[in-house]
Amino acid sequence: MRTTIAIVPIALFAFACRSGATDTSPSTSAPAPSAARPAIASNAKAELGQPAPDFELSDLDVKAVHLKDFAGKIVVLEWFNPECPFVKRNHTQGPLKTMAKEQMAKGIVWLSINSGAAGKQGAGVENSRAGKQRYGMENPILIDADGAVGRAYGARTTPHMYVIDAKGVLVYRGAIDNAQDGDPPGGEKFVNYVGAALGEIAAGKPVTTPETKSYGCSVKYGTNS
Repeated sequence: MRTTIAIVPIALFAFACRSGATDTSPSTSAPAPSAARPAIASNAKAELGQPAPDFELSDLDVKAVHLKDFAGKIVVLEWFNPECPFVKRNHTQGPLKTMAKEQMAKGIVWLSINSGAAGKQGAGVENSRAGKQRYGMENPILIDADGAVGRAYGARTTPHMYVIDAKGVLVYRGAIDNAQDGDPPGGEKFVNYVGAALGEIAAGKPVTTPETKSYGCSVKYGTNS
């Protein structure tokens, strides 16, 4: 039997997404991975069923992480804002509490991406590092301060999930599950969309549900990014 999670009114989530701690320290945004080239091609755009756009971002230790380095592996991208209440709930009570660790043990690459602009809620290296410790995350968190990668992938919410298969093709994008308010609506059966997609890929099957509507806080892009 699935444990029932207390439902918090959606208005409170929305308020917390707009408010919350801001990050004004200059150290919160990692430098660009390379001064000579952008993090992602300017004409890049993620499309289902097509090769996922390549990108390069810095992790919390300012180490460059390049998507193409994971060629031949399944990759999960998770758009991340440590201060977003939907992220908080999912990383403490929902699938994201243990899912990344479990999937990485199977050889899957899991990358969390923070596309928040400097000064926005949950943005930057220090806020991301605090969130990583608070949630016990073991996967890399990448900093996309100018929002170029997030915009190329069409990331709208935190969390917003993407699955790239071993051939480098984007095969799923959308919500982590169907429990936006903590439990599925109307007594529906709980569905972990990302888990289902990964299971079908492992079985050599096409992803039955390649796209769903994501939920969460809006990605805190900069106005000029």
